[in-house]
Amino acid sequence: MAYRYGEYHDGPDPLAPPYDVREALDEMGDAVLSGATPVDALRDLLRRGLPGAPERRGLDDLLHQVRRRRRELRSGSRLDGTLEQARALLDKAIGQERAELRREADGRPGAAPSDDTGFREALLDALPSDTSQAIHELASYDWRSPEARRTFEELRDLLRREILDSQFRGMRDALANPDPAAMERVRHMLADLNDMLERDARGEHTPDDFAEFMRKYRDMFPENPRNLEELVDQLARRAAAAQRLLASLTPEQRAELAGLIEQTLEQAGLSEQMRRLGESLYARRPDLAWDTPERFSGEDPMGMGDAVTALQELADLGELESALRQDYPGARLDDIDEEAVRRALGRSAVDDLEALRQIERELESQGYLRRHRGKLELTPKAIRRLGETALRRAFSSLESSRRGDHDQRDAGAAGELTGSTRPWRFGDEQPIDVVRTIVNAVRRGGGAPISLSADDFEIVETERRSAAAVCLLVDLSYSMALRGTWAAAKQTALALQALVTSKFPQDAVQIIGFSNYARVLRADELAGLEWDMVQGTNLHHALLIAGRHLDRHPDFEPVVLVVTDGEPTAHLMRNGVPRFDWPPSPETLELTLAEVDKMTRRRATINVFMLAADERLRDFVDEVARRNGGRVFSPSADRLGEYVVSDFLRSRRAR
Repeated sequence: MAYRYGEYHDGPDPLAPPYDVREALDEMGDAVLSGATPVDALRDLLRRGLPGAPERRGLDDLLHQVRRRRRELRSGSRLDGTLEQARALLDKAIGQERAELRREADGRPGAAPSDDTGFREALLDALPSDTSQAIHELASYDWRSPEARRTFEELRDLLRREILDSQFRGMRDALANPDPAAMERVRHMLADLNDMLERDARGEHTPDDFAEFMRKYRDMFPENPRNLEELVDQLARRAAAAQRLLASLTPEQRAELAGLIEQTLEQAGLSEQMRRLGESLYARRPDLAWDTPERFSGEDPMGMGDAVTALQELADLGELESALRQDYPGARLDDIDEEAVRRALGRSAVDDLEALRQIERELESQGYLRRHRGKLELTPKAIRRLGETALRRAFSSLESSRRGDHDQRDAGAAGELTGSTRPWRFGDEQPIDVVRTIVNAVRRGGGAPISLSADDFEIVETERRSAAAVCLLVDLSYSMALRGTWAAAKQTALALQALVTSKFPQDAVQIIGFSNYARVLRADELAGLEWDMVQGTNLHHALLIAGRHLDRHPDFEPVVLVVTDGEPTAHLMRNGVPRFDWPPSPETLELTLAEVDKMTRRRATINVFMLAADERLRDFVDEVARRNGGRVFSPSADRLGEYVVSDFLRSRRAR
C-alpha cells in the first residue's frame, strides 16, 4: 500500500501543543505594567495576535483583509452591466429588423416602399431612448426578421433571469434554458413562500411547513437554509442589496432599470407576488441598509445578479468590519459571525479567530480574568503573576552578587524549622508535615482508601522571624501621568506586593494611593489602577492612613516608602474634606510635617523616592529627611522599582 504525507489543511493542527495561556497573560502583563487597564491590555493582545508556533493573526490583520476585499469589490467593476447588455441586445434586434426591411425593399426594384414597411421604419425611428420604454413598445411588435425576433426573446430572457437572480441567488442558472414549465414553478414557489410568511406572521407556521416547502423547492435555494428565520434573513439581505443597487445608480440609470424590472415581472406574471414578498421581508428586517448607495469605480460591467451579490458581500463585510473593530460597549469575540469570516476570508481566518476566542475563554476559565458588573478585571491569581513579573524586572537590574537573596523558592515558610509539629489552623503558612498528616488520616479512618480531612493536617513549627509593617505611599495625581512616571509607580507597587507576599509572608504590607485624598489599595485592584484626574497631592492624608496601619502592628518594624513627583498641595480638613492650594499653603505643609514627626516618634523611617527635580519638592523632602532621618532617592522612572525593592531589602537585612 502507498501512503502520502503532507501538510494538514482541514483546520488547526490536531497534534499541536495547546497554547499556554500564561504566555498570553504575560503579553497582557507588559501592557498592564506599562499603565494600561486589563480591558485595554486584552484588547491589544487580541488585536496583535498570539505569538508562538503556530502564530495566530490578530483582529487587526483580519480587519486589514476585510478592508482590502471591500476595496477590491468597489474598484473592480461597475453596476450597470445589465443595462449595457440590454441596450446592446435591443440595438442588435433593431438593426436586424432594419436590415430585413431593407432587403424586402431591395427585392422590388423600382417599386415604392409599401405602407407597412414605411410604418415599421417610422416606428423604429420613433422608439424612445429609454431602454425600458423601448422594450415596452416593442413587446407587441410583429417582427419581420426571425433573427431580430430571436434576439429580442434573448433580451427578455436575459432580463427575467437577471432580475430573478437579483432576488433569489442562483435563479439565473436554474433558468438558463427558457422553459414555460420552469417559470410556472417559480410562480408556485413565490405563492407558497408568501403564504408561509403570512401564516408565520399569524403564528400558524410550523417546522413541518418549512420542511415541506424545502422538499419542493430546495434546488432554488443553494444556501440551504435550516429554518424559516435563516431563509428570511438570506432573502431580506439580498432584497436589500437589490434596493442598494438601484440607489447606487445615476437617476437616469435608476429609472431605466426600475422600468425594466417592473415590466419584466409584469410580463412574467410575478409582479404581485414579488410585491408581497418585498413588503414581508422589509417588515421583518427593517434594520438592514435598504437604500444606502455604494460607490463603484471599476471598468468591468456586472450583470444585475452579480451586482446584487457584490453589494450583499459588501454589506456582510461592513458588518464583519464593525464586529472585528470591537469598539462598542460590551464587545466580545463571540459577537463575530464565524460563517461571515469563513465566507469572506477563508478557513484559516476562522482558525485564527477560534484561537483568539480560546485565549479569551481560557483566561477566564483558568481564573486569570473575571467579569464583575460587566467590567473585565484581573483576579488575585493574575495579580500575583504580574507582581512576579514586575519583581523580576526590578531584580534584573540589581547587582548579580545580591541575586541569591531574592530568588525565594519556599514561599510560605515563616521562619527556621524547630523540629516539632502542631495541628494546622486557618491562615497558617508553614510547611505541611506530610507524614504526620497521612498517619492522622490512617488512625482516624482505619485503613485504605485514605480520606483526608482538615483535622488531619499538621504543619512544621518554625521560629518566628522579625516582622515588618510596610507602607508604600504612591502618588496618583495627574502630574504622574503627564510626566510619564505613573506606569513605573504601578509596577513598583506590584513588585513590592509580590516581594513581601513571597519572601516575607509574615510582614503586613499596605499600599496607599493619594491625590486630592488618600485611600488604601487592595492587591486585586493594583493592576487596573489608573491615575486620578484631579488636583492635589494629599500626602498629609496618606501619612494619616499609614500611621493607623503602623499602630495596628505595634510589635512590627515600621517601614514607610513614599513615591511622588510633587510637594504636598492638599490636606484633609477636620470635616473630612480635602483642601487644595497652589502654591502649597502654610497649613498644608505644617499638617503634613506634623504627620512626619508622628512617624518619627513611631520609630518609622520615611524614605522618599522623588520622581521630579522641582526645587519646591527638593526643599520639602530635604526637610522630611532632616526631621525623620530617612533618605531621599532621585531615580529615573525606569529604575524606580529597582530602588524601592533594594531599599526595602536593605532595611530587612539590617534588622
